Amino acid sequence: MNDLFEPVEVHPAYRQVANAIERKIVERELRAGDALPSETDLARQFGVNRSTVREAIRELETHGLLGRQRGEKRLRVTLPRPEQVSSGVSRAMALHDVTFLDLWETMMALEPAAAELAAQRRSDQDLAALGAAGEKFSAAQADTPACVAAVVEFFAAVAVASGNPVLAMSQAPLNELLVPILSHMVDAVPQSRARIRTAQSAMIAAIRKRRREEARSWMEKHIRDFKRGYEIAGIPLQFSVRL
Repeated sequence: MNDLFEPVEVHPAYRQVANAIERKIVERELRAGDALPSETDLARQFGVNRSTVREAIRELETHGLLGRQRGEKRLRVTLPRPEQVSSGVSRAMALHDVTFLDLWETMMALEPAAAELAAQRRSDQDLAALGAAGEKFSAAQADTPACVAAVVEFFAAVAVASGNPVLAMSQAPLNELLVPILSHMVDAVPQSRARIRTAQSAMIAAIRKRRREEARSWMEKHIRDFKRGYEIAGIPLQFSVRL
């Protein structure tokens, strides 16, 4: 009988280096903004080649744990952005045959709470991000991918404005699952674009004026509108979402 798999190398050196650096970050011995030693110094400390260190660094950069500030060559510890940690969760949910109804119920639980908190805690920078997402949606009416990207950006901006990183992290994988069915809906239901824009404008105004209940109410209407749009578009509630 032929073997199905080939032998693999166990614990390559670069992975051991990456794991060691990651442990220091997770245990808070290295904190966000702290500079990492140079490649030469890391190679000396770990007793490996610089190429091994570079491979480890590349992996940690992919995971959002290391990065460089603009105009700076020195690597520093960074906080992963929600979108950097969401792909694995989105993939797992898709493999579990998550339905549109599952996704919609979760959005109804998370999004209104995020909008209410955003109205309470938002900063001027948060307001600017919300306004930019709304303007992108308005400017992209003839371009479905750009429209959908702007909707996702708006949801992400609301979650960030909530000041709750758990909400932002939880919402990111939902956004990835939302993209394909939202793309179908906005194409099949032309009036959905105007309704989305109305809801976004109302939420921005409520969040700007710190009207928590109004922001929550408009987000609830917004998410309910999505369900109606999917029904009009003929998307079954038990339809399994796909990436």
